[in-house]
Amino acid sequence: MQQTIAITGATGKVGKAVAEQLLQSNIKVRAVARSADKLIQLKKKGAEIFIGNLEDKSFVSEALRGASAVFVMVPPCYHLPNFREVHNRIAENLTESIKAAAISHAVLLSSVGADLPSGNGQIALLYKFESMLKTLRELSVIALRSAFFMENHLGSIPLIKNLGMMGSIIDENFAFGMIATKDIAATAANYLLKPAFSGFNVQYLLGPRDYTFREAASIIGAAIGKPDLAYVKFPYNDFIQGLIGAGFSREAADALFEGFTALNNGRFTKNVIRNSSNTTPTTFHWFVEEIFVPAYNQDKMNRQLS
Repeated sequence: MQQTIAITGATGKVGKAVAEQLLQSNIKVRAVARSADKLIQLKKKGAEIFIGNLEDKSFVSEALRGASAVFVMVPPCYHLPNFREVHNRIAENLTESIKAAAISHAVLLSSVGADLPSGNGQIALLYKFESMLKTLRELSVIALRSAFFMENHLGSIPLIKNLGMMGSIIDENFAFGMIATKDIAATAANYLLKPAFSGFNVQYLLGPRDYTFREAASIIGAAIGKPDLAYVKFPYNDFIQGLIGAGFSREAADALFEGFTALNNGRFTKNVIRNSSNTTPTTFHWFVEEIFVPAYNQDKMNRQLS
C-alpha cells in the first residue's frame, strides 16, 4: 500500500514546493489548505486535496488520518487581533491530530530563535509548538529552524514603487542569514522521502551566507535599474504603523517588532555556528534575478494597466 504524506500550508511558498517535489518523486501527497482555488494546480499534478480551516479540530483530524508522515506548519495569521491565540489553537489541533493518526514522522517549519521561550516576538509561538511536538513520544520530528526568507523582500515592492527606498527596523549593517524558500522545501522533501530520523531533531537552515539589508538593497537596486536604492532604518512608530497599514493587527505588529529587535541584537543565532550542514546553495543574486525582478516588473505592469 502506497504511503501518504500530508502537507499543511500546501498553498504557501514552502508547502507548495514541498508538495510538488514529492509528487515528482511519485509520492502520494495530501495537500491541506484553506483555498480551493490555490489548490487546483496541485490537484492537476495528482495531489489529493483537503480544503478547510486548521482552527477546526475535526477537519485537521480528518485531513491527517491515514497519513504516515506530515509537513507541518501554522499558516500566517498576522491580520487577526488574537493571532497568538489562533496560532496556539492550530498548533494544538495539529499536535493532537498527529497523535490520533499515529503518524510516525513530521517535518516542522520552524525558525531561528525558536530555542527561546520569550523575548523573541512571534517566534515564541514556534518554541511552544516545538514543545508540543516533543511530548509525542512515538513521533520523530525534524524542526527546520530557518533563517529570514529572501521572499520577505517582495513586501518591499510597494515601498520601492511609492517612496523609492527599502526600509525596516534592522540596522543597515547588521548581517544575518537569508534563505530562499526553495532550499527549505528541498530539505523538507528530502527528509520526508527518506525518514531515517528518530526522536526530536533540530536542523538549522541559514542560507548561503549572511547579508545586510544595505547589501540586499544594493543588489535589488542594481537589478531593477535603481543603483542608488536606499535602505532606511525606520523608527518604532513608523514601523508599527506601516505594518498596520499593510493589514497586520496591532498585536501582530508589536510581536514582529519584538522579533526583529531580537534578531537585530543577534539573539537568534548567538549559539548557532554556520557550517556545511546548515548552509544552503541559493544566493541572494539568484533570488533577485529569478524571483524579485519578475515580481517587480509584473507589479509595474499591473499599475500601468490599472
